[in-house]
Amino acid sequence: MKLYVVGFGCGSHENMTFEADAAIQKSDLIVGYTTYVELIKRLYPDKNFESTGMRHERERVQFALEKAVEGLTVSLICSGDCGVYGMAGLAIEIAEKSFPNVDVEIISGVTAALSGGAILGAPLTHDFAVISLSDLLTPMDKIEKRLKLAAEADFTIILYNPSSKKRKDYCARACDLLLEIKSADTVCGFVKNIGRNGRESGVMTLEELRNFPADMFTTLFIGNSETRKIGNKMVTPRGYRNG
Repeated sequence: MKLYVVGFGCGSHENMTFEADAAIQKSDLIVGYTTYVELIKRLYPDKNFESTGMRHERERVQFALEKAVEGLTVSLICSGDCGVYGMAGLAIEIAEKSFPNVDVEIISGVTAALSGGAILGAPLTHDFAVISLSDLLTPMDKIEKRLKLAAEADFTIILYNPSSKKRKDYCARACDLLLEIKSADTVCGFVKNIGRNGRESGVMTLEELRNFPADMFTTLFIGNSETRKIGNKMVTPRGYRNG
């Protein structure tokens, strides 16, 4: 009885790890969020898929584990890394409680902070913090506290889920909070549709980022006090000194 929890990266085969590809190839059934299943289907046309919508995470994990108990090898897929805002923790929790005989194996993937960072240049060469602006599972007051503390500690900050149809002003609200602590000309960047058609990226100031039309497929990068723009790249120095 086997369940792989697989982080497949941004959706392109080139950005998927060999380990993730191997797990999916070995699986009889691939289970995932509807949008993710549509991304992966084209890469594995001979596989069987099952999908559920947003906010059905627990049911999705339960279903995948039930199918594993029935004797199928199952891959539960997540975009990016399955342990970064993914299903890895929930799968382990539910398996321990209700499906102790299922072997759950976590397969890491490339999260958007890393794949997006590479597109922008080198924004994460020093300490950084990843924060999601989605308040579906985290209260907004806690998100705001984390933003303020990360800014005060001078981390480079990566923002996931910066905006949506129901949260159109969340990016601007986050920037307003950061502007209380950070300089308006702090170097920032965005990457939209990483590894997919219509990819866009750019470097701008924090003041400009405040009015940027981000969406759920956009990852935002806010530099620390030493981050700078070199050509069209965003670079955070590691602190090396020339001899």
